[in-house]
Amino acid sequence: MLSAKILIVDDDVDVLSAAKLMLKRHFSQIDIEKNPQRIPFLVTNGDYDAILLDMNFTRDVISGKEGFDWLDRILDIDPLAVVVLFTAFGNVEMAVRAMKSGAMDFVLKPWENDKLLATLQAAVQKRAENKAHANVQPTSATPTAPPKTVNKPTQSTFLATSPIMQQLYATVERVASTDATVLILGENGTGKSDLAQLLHQKSNRTEKPFVTVDLGAIPESLFESELFGSVKGAFTDAKEDRAGRFEEAHGGTLFLDEIGNLSLPMQAKLLSVLQSRLVTRVGSNKPKQIDVRVICATNQPLAQMVAERTFRQDLLYRINTIELRLPPLRERPEDIVPLAELFLKQYRHQYKRVVTTFSAALVKQLQRYNWPGNVRELRSAVERAIILTQNSTLQPEDFFQNAFTEASQFNETFQLEEMEKQLIVKAMKKYNGNITEVARELGLSRQALYRRMEKYGL
Repeated sequence: MLSAKILIVDDDVDVLSAAKLMLKRHFSQIDIEKNPQRIPFLVTNGDYDAILLDMNFTRDVISGKEGFDWLDRILDIDPLAVVVLFTAFGNVEMAVRAMKSGAMDFVLKPWENDKLLATLQAAVQKRAENKAHANVQPTSATPTAPPKTVNKPTQSTFLATSPIMQQLYATVERVASTDATVLILGENGTGKSDLAQLLHQKSNRTEKPFVTVDLGAIPESLFESELFGSVKGAFTDAKEDRAGRFEEAHGGTLFLDEIGNLSLPMQAKLLSVLQSRLVTRVGSNKPKQIDVRVICATNQPLAQMVAERTFRQDLLYRINTIELRLPPLRERPEDIVPLAELFLKQYRHQYKRVVTTFSAALVKQLQRYNWPGNVRELRSAVERAIILTQNSTLQPEDFFQNAFTEASQFNETFQLEEMEKQLIVKAMKKYNGNITEVARELGLSRQALYRRMEKYGL
């Protein structure tokens, strides 16, 4: 019997009784609780070695929101706590998200005794490691200095296995050391932001700031204050002077992502700054000289937009001194397996999974699939499979909803996710891209719709 205290929180008394009956033979103390409102008291006073937490309670039967809320509360009270989630099969997606939020693992209901026991034993060990690590204090002989922020190269998207990526990488090597303005073109999920950061890391500005701006997420009313800064009193919420993104990037690199989403008035304001290299904070009349290298990216067809007069030609000339196109993953099939192996190493370490390789069958499926979401989709598929697998070798079935099925046409559909994607596409066509109407049609919030559009590269 392991000397350890386990807390089980679930609103189903039958679950509590069955779990306690099975686990009390293996752990010295098993506490059970059906009322989640007592969690703060129990966690504060119990010093539990592992906590088994249900994802849903009576007042919130299926959304999992209570589970996320209580997970956050537990980790706020005890940052060293180790939480394992109880979840029904249909809530696996929530469990995966919860693990990214700090849970150690999850166990499906109805559980397998061996699986539940092994998971809690691992949780107890993890708790001991957390405590030991927290108790290690630096000695006076080895003082710790504040960590220096260093932008390390992001190689994940730039494995130069395929000829097309080798050519791109060679161009990056030539361009990076200059201050030439670069425009990166590519589909969603191809790694445009990674390429921008790589250009910065290989430049003479590598020790200076690398500042990213998602232009698609900035409302037009906040565009000037976000990019150029503001002075105290310039508008209602301007309670102090604030530097904009151009000033923050002074001496370094400014990455303007989603530049194709700018309205024509916003384009004019950006062009003026790029031409003069002067910024004036909102509410001020004193321009400031800025020294930044500008890198832009978009998945929009800018040349076509110029022809349609929705994008300024003079701005396009200003931002595309060098134009780099990131190919979609389907055009670089030689890179699929090396990338998947890289993500395997990354996530098995992050989630402490004993997963070593891909099966031959899975490798074939990975190479055959079209990857409409590109590298981002591949990364997410591998991460999910590593979280969910019970095996040391990943198999096609370990991809669950992202699984490649023999019944599909050359295994080129992700079933449920593909159906959801097609529903969104049809709704977008029906309402001519009106996000508010599409969200209402699908019963989603605008934020939830935007997340799904990004997920599927729409």
